[in-house]
Amino acid sequence: MAGSTSKRYPPELRERAVRMVAEISGDHESQWATMNEVARLLGIGTAETVRKWVRQVEVDAGQRPGATSDESAELKRLRRENAELKRANGILKAASNFLRGRARPATPLIVEFIRTHQGRREAAGLVWGVEPICTVLTEHGLPIAPSTYFDHCQRLDQTPSRWKVRDEQLEADIVRVHAAHYGVYGARKVWLQLNREGVPVARCTVERLMRRLDLHGAVRGKVKRTTIADPARPLPDDLVQRRFAPAAPDRLWVADITYVSTWSGWVYVAFVVDAYARRILGWRTGTSMTTKLVLDALEQAIWTRSRDGHPDLTGLVHHHDHGSQYTSVALSERLAESGIKPSVGAVGSSYDNALAETINGLYKTELIKRQGPWRGVDQVEIATAEWVDWFNHRRLYEYCGDVPPAEMEVAHYAQIRAQQPAELSNR
Repeated sequence: MAGSTSKRYPPELRERAVRMVAEISGDHESQWATMNEVARLLGIGTAETVRKWVRQVEVDAGQRPGATSDESAELKRLRRENAELKRANGILKAASNFLRGRARPATPLIVEFIRTHQGRREAAGLVWGVEPICTVLTEHGLPIAPSTYFDHCQRLDQTPSRWKVRDEQLEADIVRVHAAHYGVYGARKVWLQLNREGVPVARCTVERLMRRLDLHGAVRGKVKRTTIADPARPLPDDLVQRRFAPAAPDRLWVADITYVSTWSGWVYVAFVVDAYARRILGWRTGTSMTTKLVLDALEQAIWTRSRDGHPDLTGLVHHHDHGSQYTSVALSERLAESGIKPSVGAVGSSYDNALAETINGLYKTELIKRQGPWRGVDQVEIATAEWVDWFNHRRLYEYCGDVPPAEMEVAHYAQIRAQQPAELSNR
C-alpha cells in the first residue's frame, strides 16, 4: 500500500481522517488506537495508512522533520523528468543512423525502427512507448505521428507491401551470401557481393536486415607466437622495412607459420603470400614445425607462378621471421636457386611481418575458430584447401578494392598486355 494511498483514496477522505484523529484522540488510550478506530469508521484499509497521512500533515505544518508534500511532489517530478531524459537519450542513440543522414529516411524504415524498439526498457528506466519514440524523432527532424505509425502497421498486417516482399527476397539472398562465404562477411561485404551478383541494394538495407536476422561478420582475435629462432645462425638483412605494398606481383612474398589445435595434437600450417594482391600462392600442413613444412609451401608457390605463365622470379624478395625453419640452409639454397632474395624482420616484432600475421589471423578467424573442433591434420588440410581457394578467387578483399586477390592480379596482367601494343606503336 505504501506509495499508492494517494491514488486509492480521495483527498477529502484523507483530510477527514486526519481531522477525526485530532478530534477523538482524547477518547482513546493512545494515538495508535485512535487511528485504528478512524480507519474502521471510514473504511480505510489499515491504521498504518491513517498514520502516514497524519505524519505528513505534521511535516507540512512544521511540527515534525521531513519532506513536505510540496517537496515530495517536486522530487517526484524531477525524477520523472530525469527518467524521460534518459529514455530520450536512449532513443536518440538507437536512431543515430537515421539522424546522421542528410535525407529523411522513408516512412517504412522509420516505422520499422519504432516497431523494433517499442516496448524496450533500459536499466529499469521508462518503457519506450510508441508516443515517446515519435515525440523524440519529431523533435530531431524526423516528424512522424503515432497515428501514422499505427495506420502503417495496420496496412502491413493486412496485405504485404512491396517493401515487405522485397525485404523477404533480400533476406534470402543475404542468408545465402553469408553462408556461402564461411559466415564471416559483415554487412559491408555482403552488400558488395550482392551488387557484384546483380542484386541492387543499399548498404543500410543490408545492415538493417542483418540485424533482424542476427547475422554478424567475423571478429579477429589475438595471435599466438610460433617463432623459435636459432641464435647461432647468421640472418639475412631486412629488405622490406615494413613496406608491404609492392607495385606488381612477384616483387615481395611473405611467409609465416600458424597453428591449429586438434583432438590428435597440434597441426602447423605454413603460408606463402604475394604482397601485391595478398594472394596465397603456397601452403602446407604438418604435425611439426620443420624446414620441410616451409619448403613445401615455397615449392607450391613457385609451381603456382610457373603454371600461371610467370616462372621468372628474379629479384623477388621472400620475407619471413626469425624462425629456425626459415633460416635453414635448405630453404636458403632453394631461394638462391630460384633467384629469390631472403629477408628477415626484427626479433619479437610482429609488425616486421605484419602482412603474414594478418593472413594467419584471417585464416584462424574465418575458418579454424568457426568450424572447429578439428579431428586431425587430414581434416585441417582439406578445409584449408577449400578456404584458400575461396580466399583467392571469391573472397572480397578491401585492400584489393573489394575484389578477390586473383581477380586483382588478372587485372594487373591485362593492363600490362594492353600497354605493350601502345608502346610498340609509338616507336
